[in-house]
Amino acid sequence: MLAVDTGLVEEWLSEFKTLPEASISSYATNLKDKTALISSLYKVIQEPQSELLEPVCHQLFEFYRSGEEQLLRFTLQFLPELMWCYLAVSASRDLQSSGCIEALLLGVYNLEIVDKEGHSKVLSFTIPSLSKPSVYHEPSSIGSMALTEGALSQHGLSRVVYSGPHPQREMLTAQNRFEVLTFLLLCYNAALSYMPAISLQSLCQICSRICVCGYPRQQVRKYKGVNSRIPVSSEFMVQMLTGIYYAFYNGEWDLARKAMDDVLYRAQLELYPEPLLVANAIKASLPQGAMKSSKEGTKCIQVEITPTSSRISRNAVTSMSIRGHRWKRHEQAENGNDATEMGNFVIPEISVTNVSGEKTGNGEKSRALAENDAQHIQGVQETATDPRTDSKCMPEIRRQKSVRKMMEDGINSSGRVQF
Repeated sequence: MLAVDTGLVEEWLSEFKTLPEASISSYATNLKDKTALISSLYKVIQEPQSELLEPVCHQLFEFYRSGEEQLLRFTLQFLPELMWCYLAVSASRDLQSSGCIEALLLGVYNLEIVDKEGHSKVLSFTIPSLSKPSVYHEPSSIGSMALTEGALSQHGLSRVVYSGPHPQREMLTAQNRFEVLTFLLLCYNAALSYMPAISLQSLCQICSRICVCGYPRQQVRKYKGVNSRIPVSSEFMVQMLTGIYYAFYNGEWDLARKAMDDVLYRAQLELYPEPLLVANAIKASLPQGAMKSSKEGTKCIQVEITPTSSRISRNAVTSMSIRGHRWKRHEQAENGNDATEMGNFVIPEISVTNVSGEKTGNGEKSRALAENDAQHIQGVQETATDPRTDSKCMPEIRRQKSVRKMMEDGINSSGRVQF
């Protein structure tokens, strides 16, 4: 650690102690812009044997319990690095050098699990319904959702998941270690939009280190210092993926991609279903190329919203489609009337009785049929001379010939007309 960094940290430690209470708000607002000081604090945390580590941890805890929102976020940005230092020291079984870090982590945890009045805090999370659109999805892009009675009864109902109350902890042990760290990482993820770029970089780096230390991939990543495996829980890995997913779209694509691959690698070795599901879902949703996101301004996760116009199917029955269907039927009817007038065909009526209702003999029937057929054929020949109606007359001529043949066959076979 350079003397310049030591001087910046010592000045920072003495400045806050002499600061009047009325100036805390303005001091906290300007503190986030001191990038040189933040880099120096990271170097102090990364050296467990540093003499400045204990006063720095004490100062960060004072910031956190001051009640000033800006000071609280200033402490939160160092949580990933503090967790890595604590886990690395725990893996080497040198717990004495991590006492101040452990105290800081426990202090932040115990402050977060209670409200301002000292009562246990219960956190609630609302799971969105897939039947309603959100910034993450459109119902139309998922596919058809059957409107069953059960689906309708659940429509509009939101599922709420509760976390807590969490017990107070006086020390970190192997049994409660990742319960505390998971909750702290949850608090960090809740303030991700306020974290600077150096904090997101630290998050991605410590996620990779935690997941590959002690495994063959550590040689590929060329990580040095800790060679023993660091145990992790499934819930802790899911919280790591939450921060990594945010880093993807906020200027840290390369580090986030490497961290996600390492978390997925560790989840496959541990056979943890939850991180496997989340990591594969993130991997499948990533665009092909690296996102060019600005590191300045408001940070957010970029998503694509399905256009509203595509929700209406082309085959959907609407008032316009019904109106158009009616117009088509009217046009077809008018065309049919025009074709009938052009053809001017008269289909002869075949009757088996006289007008008075008396039956006729077989001879009279055959003579009447012959006369009608001769008249009809003569009319067809006269009409067919017009070239405009030749193509339209052919089906009618075939029809009349078939009727005539059926009548003759019926008369010849039984002496009476058959239908």
